[in-house]
Amino acid sequence: MAGILNIQLNPVLGDKIKNLETVNNYIEQFSGKNLDLVVLPEFFSTGIHDDSFLNVPEDTEGGIVTEILSETAKKFRVNIVCGSVIERDGEKLYNTTFVLNRQGEIVGKYRKIHLYRFFGGNEHTYLEPGNLPPAVIELDFAKVGLSICFDIKYPLLYKNLIQKGAEIIVSPSAWSALTSLKPKEKEDFANCWRAMNICRATESLVYFVTSNLAGRPFPFLYSIGNSMITNPYGVVESCMDENEGAVFTDIDLKTVRDLKESTPIAFIE
Repeated sequence: MAGILNIQLNPVLGDKIKNLETVNNYIEQFSGKNLDLVVLPEFFSTGIHDDSFLNVPEDTEGGIVTEILSETAKKFRVNIVCGSVIERDGEKLYNTTFVLNRQGEIVGKYRKIHLYRFFGGNEHTYLEPGNLPPAVIELDFAKVGLSICFDIKYPLLYKNLIQKGAEIIVSPSAWSALTSLKPKEKEDFANCWRAMNICRATESLVYFVTSNLAGRPFPFLYSIGNSMITNPYGVVESCMDENEGAVFTDIDLKTVRDLKESTPIAFIE
């Protein structure tokens, strides 16, 4: 068995130190568990308000976010998927997730390929699409594939990750909807999100982990929460509501490994 802590954050806009302290507190709260992996949301350290995350991008090593989380990883002896940050590389900005091992070392990173540019989204106007190969990071307990938020709409990315051996795929997210939606529309929107999580897990025969934002960064927008861990049979092991919080889930990696032997879908066209 392996233990995953999914943290769903309603960040204080622009206050990286406060948000990192909140993350540390949640990890400490669950430190008595068998913690193998902590997954954080997209833009967890800043929120998704343009002014809050574009004013001070991180460097190519993750800046203050990975610097502080490195100490957290070492303190609690846990691997961390560091949500995502705005990373500056030369004159270009990327939406990047970094992975830390239990020693606090950066062991991989991934730059979001599929930027959100629909229904009023403007991520593509200030960020570059990822220029790194899809990443599967071999940690001490599992092989973890990386994706970010809107990537969930593109199954071929996940095909690539399972061909590289991914047993768990993570997706730090900031999945949000308009507050003007009617109650039925809001429920339909959340159901679509849940369905995509289930599809990505069962079609890839992996544990699929999404850590989403909560809260309302703009009067007209709210983050839907619903951070999930779904097993390779499409069964939802945990699903949060719309509020900030953290959920610990034990997963059985033997299930994934047995399925990869009996159902080798990674290499079937």
